[in-house]
Amino acid sequence: MFERALGEDGAVLRPLEPWRAEEFVAHMDRGREFVGRHIGLADAVRDVASGRAFLQSYAEKAASDTGRIYGIWTAEGTLVGGVLFRTMDIAQGTAEAGCWLEPAAVGRGLVTRAARVIIDWAVEERGVHRVEWLVAAANEPSIAVARRLGMVRDGVLRESYARGGVRHDMEVWSVLAPEWRAARPG
Repeated sequence: MFERALGEDGAVLRPLEPWRAEEFVAHMDRGREFVGRHIGLADAVRDVASGRAFLQSYAEKAASDTGRIYGIWTAEGTLVGGVLFRTMDIAQGTAEAGCWLEPAAVGRGLVTRAARVIIDWAVEERGVHRVEWLVAAANEPSIAVARRLGMVRDGVLRESYARGGVRHDMEVWSVLAPEWRAARPG
């Protein structure tokens, strides 16, 4: 089984697969309101059946090399968040990364560390040239992650996203493979 340590605190990153649907839903239940402030994941995953279907869609994306999803677990073995490639187009060399986290895990750098792992994999193993990060303009923590990852703000898609009956601006952030490599330590 694939598992990647995320630092000395014992947190790990591993694929979030359909057989983990119950654990995924329990995690979502703990963070539903917090996660749902800016992204639709909290609405998409309401019960074990919808959680399994969501994870199955990513298993199919992984099989077709068009997306991936990974969970972040604490040293105690609790699923607390995740990172993903919502889309991947290997022929074009592009991928869209994203994240979510439940409130109990905020402020530990888990998302930044996990995103570094998957972006490094996409650039070095899959040959991705451009990794994008689309984020609601009001989602300051996610914007902070994009900055810590060395991404550049490309622009704003004004009122491009409807959530909760309100139109929201989306910011587009990105990092290019040469920038990613140049910013790596060592």
